[in-house]
Amino acid sequence: MSNEVVFTSGSSLKEFSGDLVLVGHGKMGDALLEGWIDNGLKPSNVVVFDPARKFDEAVRQVHRINPENPGIATAIVLAVKPQIASNVLGALSRAVGTDTLVLSVMAGQTLSFLEHRLPAETAIVRAMPNMPAAIRRGITVAISNARVSLPQRELARRLLASVGFVEWIDDESLMDAVTAVSGSGPAYVFLLAESLTRAGIAAGLPPDLAAKLARETVAGSGELLHRSALDPATLRQNVTSPGGTTAAALEILMAAADGLDPLLAKAIAAAAKRSRELAG
Repeated sequence: MSNEVVFTSGSSLKEFSGDLVLVGHGKMGDALLEGWIDNGLKPSNVVVFDPARKFDEAVRQVHRINPENPGIATAIVLAVKPQIASNVLGALSRAVGTDTLVLSVMAGQTLSFLEHRLPAETAIVRAMPNMPAAIRRGITVAISNARVSLPQRELARRLLASVGFVEWIDDESLMDAVTAVSGSGPAYVFLLAESLTRAGIAAGLPPDLAAKLARETVAGSGELLHRSALDPATLRQNVTSPGGTTAAALEILMAAADGLDPLLAKAIAAAAKRSRELAG
């Protein structure tokens, strides 16, 4: 009997039946689980495995935690650290059936890596979400292998869409750039808030005030960017008066030789290079 879920319409997980196995319950695993339950997934359909056995209230709602025999799963979501991937995948093979979808959100682990450690013909989706998934504002990029059916791809989309936007690619080599831009990107934004704080203090502001101004400016500008139909360049131009204070600052930040563009290009290239190295 087929264990594959066929969805009809919408984006809810209320129609999901069978077992969804979540492997790993760190920050991303926790964000995904909460998003799934908020999106209609019944806790009784979830099985959680976590080598660290650290469980919060969200996990305690689920049907089974670290069972000895999970049975054949409809879907398995891998959210463990890549360093322990090989050990985990070997132990999970008994839960993989002919219609099981394996969705990996492990950084750096390729489709080929997963295919060589899971049963032959396993349907696999590799995805890269980012930290704002914790507040349902993430962005995830995903790619599937040739074994993934249309219903399985839709299931993967709904699971990932529970924590934000989802984009699909066909060229896995782009995942290194995805990791460098959106996967690591939140850290760059947080660094901007840090740098604004330090610059404000250097300009004479009290540290507490500088920190609040930087934090709320970054957060508010991000929300404006999210809500606005305008592109970032137009929004920037709307803040900038010719010959004004913003223009004076942007002259430094937009310098062709050593401004933000060439600096970020170098940073993204370094992150993408490291992503390729980690993937082996």
